[in-house]
Amino acid sequence: MADTEDLQTSQKSSQFSQSDLPELLNQYYKRLFPYKYFFQWLSYGGVPKNYFVHREFSFTLKDDVYLRYQSFVDQQELEKEIIKRNPYKIDIGAVFSHKPKDHKMIKPGAFQAEEKELVFDIDMTDYDEVRTCCKGADICEKCWWFMVVAMKIVDRALKDDFGFQHRLWVYSGRRGVHCWVCDESARKLSQNARSAVAEYLSVIKGGESQIKKVNLHLPYHPYISKSLEILKAHFVDLVIENQDMLSCKEQWEGMLALVPESVQNELNASWSTTTKTSRERWDELEMKLENCTERKETKDEIMFQYCFPRLDVNVTKGLNHLLKSPFCVHPKTGRVCVPISMQEVDTFDPFTVPTISQLCEEIDKHDKNTPDMIEDEKKKIPAFKKTSLVKPIGIFVEFLKSLEGENDNRWKSFRDEEERKGQW
Repeated sequence: MADTEDLQTSQKSSQFSQSDLPELLNQYYKRLFPYKYFFQWLSYGGVPKNYFVHREFSFTLKDDVYLRYQSFVDQQELEKEIIKRNPYKIDIGAVFSHKPKDHKMIKPGAFQAEEKELVFDIDMTDYDEVRTCCKGADICEKCWWFMVVAMKIVDRALKDDFGFQHRLWVYSGRRGVHCWVCDESARKLSQNARSAVAEYLSVIKGGESQIKKVNLHLPYHPYISKSLEILKAHFVDLVIENQDMLSCKEQWEGMLALVPESVQNELNASWSTTTKTSRERWDELEMKLENCTERKETKDEIMFQYCFPRLDVNVTKGLNHLLKSPFCVHPKTGRVCVPISMQEVDTFDPFTVPTISQLCEEIDKHDKNTPDMIEDEKKKIPAFKKTSLVKPIGIFVEFLKSLEGENDNRWKSFRDEEERKGQW
């Protein structure tokens, strides 16, 4: 694995010029944004008919001009407005009781958010206290694995513990990931139910001033046991090796603060007078904890505190909270917010996600390298198929296929109800 300096150099070399963003976005929205699949997703089979029409969108334009309560009657109007506005960012909100664009004409209290996907936001900045390689908005291959572990733990729980089938994971374009749970049952959850799901999934409690943020109690709940299996598979490589967490006193003091005082004092004295690797120190700490009778949960609590997903629970709880749309372009990096296949989550590389400038170059290169193809034939090929966006859109299409069964069942139920009423 390359060291941090090499990775950051590589990252810089792949950056686009922000001064070109308006023109690049114009090309992207005209040629590459997957309006058809986007509309198909947010329509959910067209039952009820107003589902897409009552959906809120927000646009962030150049110079941070922010437009909320945008809504559209169909795919064509959405496409036309996006191309016209050329937004730097698109956010998706709830499905409301009325058209969001008419909200000022609705009497107070009548305009209410009714449904929305159950969403999760995991940001690398929340891991700053447990990563040594980067800080803030910076990421590298070493700390990206915090996101991989988070996705594995949350996705397993959503699938096995809650039974949600339609989970769309999306790279944020810079330093985090989002998850959209799209099952009908998830979209209909109340704010209290969303809060309950967020609390269930949250194990790390307390702000920066709190030293010990995890308190486990035997016997473990199945969610804790299953999560621990994933943590054990990644903890040593991620925290001890990649983050080199026990390499110096400043860092090992944080971990030793979580262990019984007798172990803490002994190892602090020992490690201060000897030269050992982080792995050697972890092996020693592990052995001491296994022989310690004070708290059998301590080793597991360390793994949870250093590796467990750090969710922005307010994003999940709020029915009226907006979240960045898939296939947006991050204005700082130029990278597209692409779907992530959970089958390939171990090999997903945020540094190879295409930038908007790269995609435009790929289209031009494809057309230039096919001079014998008739111009009309070139135009028939969807632009995204000429670029490295073809795989992410393929992942999105597979996700939509998995939704088709639920959409078909919803349409059948609607038709049966209409027939029963004699209105079909």
